[in-house]
Amino acid sequence: MESKPSASAVPTLPLPELPSENVEEVDHCGQATHKVLNQSSPFSNFNAFADLALRSGVAMHSGLWGFQALEQLGAKVGSEEWQQKATDANRQVPRLENFDRFGQRRDAVAFHPAYHELMELGLSSGAAAFAWQNFRRPGAHVIRGALMHLMYQLDQGVCCPITMTFAAIPALDMAMVDRSKSETAAFLRSFREKLTSGKYCAKDVPISSKDGATCGMSMTEKQGGSDVRANMTEAKPVVPGKAAAGDAFWLVGHKWFTSAPMSDAFLTLAQSKEGVSCFVVPRWRPDGRKNAGFNVQRLKEKIGDKSNASSEVEYRNAWGVMIGEPGRGVRTIVEMVVHTRLDCVIGSSALMRLSAQLAFHHATERWAFGRPLIQQRLMRHVLADLALESEAAMATWLRLARALDQQEADLARIATAISKYYVCKRSPLVAYEAMECHGGNGYVDDSPIARLFRQAPLNAIWEGSGNVICLDILRALRKEPETASAILAELQRASELLSSSSQRAGEVGKGYLNTIEHIKVALSDPMDSNFGRESADQLAISFQASCLLQYGDPLVAEAFLATRWTQLGLTTQSLGSATSSLPESLIDHLLERLRMSPSPRL
Repeated sequence: MESKPSASAVPTLPLPELPSENVEEVDHCGQATHKVLNQSSPFSNFNAFADLALRSGVAMHSGLWGFQALEQLGAKVGSEEWQQKATDANRQVPRLENFDRFGQRRDAVAFHPAYHELMELGLSSGAAAFAWQNFRRPGAHVIRGALMHLMYQLDQGVCCPITMTFAAIPALDMAMVDRSKSETAAFLRSFREKLTSGKYCAKDVPISSKDGATCGMSMTEKQGGSDVRANMTEAKPVVPGKAAAGDAFWLVGHKWFTSAPMSDAFLTLAQSKEGVSCFVVPRWRPDGRKNAGFNVQRLKEKIGDKSNASSEVEYRNAWGVMIGEPGRGVRTIVEMVVHTRLDCVIGSSALMRLSAQLAFHHATERWAFGRPLIQQRLMRHVLADLALESEAAMATWLRLARALDQQEADLARIATAISKYYVCKRSPLVAYEAMECHGGNGYVDDSPIARLFRQAPLNAIWEGSGNVICLDILRALRKEPETASAILAELQRASELLSSSSQRAGEVGKGYLNTIEHIKVALSDPMDSNFGRESADQLAISFQASCLLQYGDPLVAEAFLATRWTQLGLTTQSLGSATSSLPESLIDHLLERLRMSPSPRL
């Protein structure tokens, strides 16, 4: 008969004893039932800008001069106080108040007070306006992107109106309004100035009564979705015969998704006589009267993004002013779309990075089978892959922001679409693996990883889901051949860098170089109808490798090549599998870069 192991053979957990009043659970008779042991502590009281990958990336892309602003915001993002505000804003969801107690139509949304505090924090920190306040200063878009990255880690919901406020500026700059149209021209100038003020006012009052303003977007309709040319909302000039940029119109129709309906004004698309045109529709008209034709029908009950309100709106002769050329509304919003898609990539990257950090934090404090999780081989492989995936995504958006700073319009156009397609699709995978690292605790709704998991799919859907983005990539390659040249030149620079390094140009390096040659052939004939998701995947992963090789940490770039390529080309494995072949020293390096501290490191 087999003997049982002695008690001394069973490893014990060297965990510190906590004060009994904090760890004992008692039954109804006042008897202690157990002590709370081996639970990881809250991930708080650190500086979110202590992330070494983020700090070094911002510095690499000319952003050192923004460190003070980033450290100030990072301290709040990592604080227990502000994390609780984000929790409160998500638990008490927005509430629609169509009418006041006298029956007067209000079309207002009531938020938890913490929502307004978070909006104030994001806008005052520069997450919307920093790049425009420092226009064409090297690193301005990079720093603005890092501010958005930090805000997204604190609360994702407020980042929606902040992003729309940021991205509205390029569209407004294409307004082409004749200054002789004094009323509307003055209104648009004032609106633009207040979008870039960095100030927030939650009051439902005319823009003229505010120091700062926010902008929403109201594009899609029930029947069309991403196919905005199928929109049915009609726009008719207020004054017959005056139907150009800067002229006022009455809009009649509906919008199926209008996020942040308490924004001060909205960019919207409607059918004018010439075709789909772009308009600014304010909640309050320039003369101080309520825009009575702007009616909020209901709020969406979303899977995630709870703190932010998304609504259905009807235009019943809503007043709006045309911006851009009549019939060229889609063209007017193209630059806006580049900026919103950039923030989709930033948001997904920030979510992945925080997911990886939460999992790492849990693994350093949680024990199982006699050892901390962080010392167990399989867990180390998973965490290393989460670190690698999140750092590659971060390197990607940093390069995209640099492209805006350096006015590399062709690269920004194509690489942002490619990255939006891929990075945003990876986010739910990373969030899920991070949740699994927490075990059952991760599946409980008050766990921070649960909110990230629910949020993760959003950016892959917003501003074009996967198939729509693939079609847009193909359209750009066919109609704007300069975009193909721009992405190939970027990949070629990384290839040359790799080829010149004897240490890196091993078997895996050959696989990367083979992939680049394959991409060159594919892009030489973009009319080939076989372009699809596989081609988009190749472009996206190769672009990530290029960003890491040119601007990232050399060891991280080495790990990325080793886990994403074989000698023959790209390989696809589940998260946590590919890193099993990496040396332990390289895994240690990846994991250490996830460690956070109260004070930022160099």
